[in-house]
Amino acid sequence: QVQLGESGGGLVQTGGSLRLSCAAAGRTFSIYTMAWFRQAPGKEREFVAAIHWNNINIYYADSVKGRFTISRDNAKNTVYLQMNSLKSEDTAVYYCAAGRVVSTDTHDKGRYNYWGQGTQVTVSS
Repeated sequence: QVQLGESGGGLVQTGGSLRLSCAAAGRTFSIYTMAWFRQAPGKEREFVAAIHWNNINIYYADSVKGRFTISRDNAKNTVYLQMNSLKSEDTAVYYCAAGRVVSTDTHDKGRYNYWGQGTQVTVSS
């Protein structure tokens, strides 16, 4: 089992920045693909970014490319999401996820076994 806990959400103005953190506890963190998903009210949970165990394979949704950066520190069992140039459409609950996920399935939320409780990000104009 892996327990995930997100932090760092909040209220920010358009164009601002936030850094989300996800701390993992339990089984070996370093073997998992770690990802961020988000869910806005009335919408499906959607893929944001993912980073594989090797810190080399990194993926982003087109909507956040160039603005968001995912990273991980295996020594601290933590994955981060640096969010810059935030827009109102980035408003959502952001979830951290972990799983043994191959590259072709990175965007598929059904492939992740473990989820955090979510953290709210609200971008105001």
